Amino acid sequence: MVFAAVTPAGAEPRAVVELFTSQGCSSCPPADKVLGDLSKDPSVIALSLPIDYWDYLGWKDTLADSRFSARQKAYSHVRGDRGVYTPQAIVNGSANVLGSDKAGIETAVSRTKGVDGAMSVPVTMTRSGKQINVSVAASDTAGRSGEVWICAVSKAVPITIAKGENRGHQITYHNVVRNMLKVGDWNGSANSWSVPIENIARDGVDAAAVYVQDGNRDKPGPMLGAAFTSLN
Repeated sequence: MVFAAVTPAGAEPRAVVELFTSQGCSSCPPADKVLGDLSKDPSVIALSLPIDYWDYLGWKDTLADSRFSARQKAYSHVRGDRGVYTPQAIVNGSANVLGSDKAGIETAVSRTKGVDGAMSVPVTMTRSGKQINVSVAASDTAGRSGEVWICAVSKAVPITIAKGENRGHQITYHNVVRNMLKVGDWNGSANSWSVPIENIARDGVDAAAVYVQDGNRDKPGPMLGAAFTSLN
């Protein structure tokens, strides 16, 4: 069975918003709600990346991944600051915004789109049987390149927090990244890749996001393009 392409013609996403959050952070629930609101906007690919460095506060984040903590620190190193905190939103791979500031996030989306090629490269994702097919268009700027990554996503994860700063609260986390897999390198020319669904599948995963990003895992740059699809 072949499913339709992720992004309809004329509806290219304008932003990727990555929220670094933690179940142990009392300031995070408002940001988690903002991300939930953004996840309803088809022009925004909103992703939640729970970090693990607040686990010592009394509640171990059940969704956290040390790779997300490393990714947040990599963004900080690229900026040349020590701005690692929760809740923090990174917009289009470049702007650093308080995750609960929805107006600030929208401003960052407008400010960053198109800058250094951000969100300028069309990306599509289709599902065919047990494969996810990713296509990246050619760049209109010579010398542009990036890495292609696919994320396994759980669209809604309700968590009851029994200890720590958010004790007694039930919070629903939206578009939670549960795994990240590098698909390949993009050299600026049109290219495509196929990824077996079993490579990203796990309990609760019901969506996938793919992005093309300038730089590399240790030095992430602007998001050049992205797509999102449900898997069920």
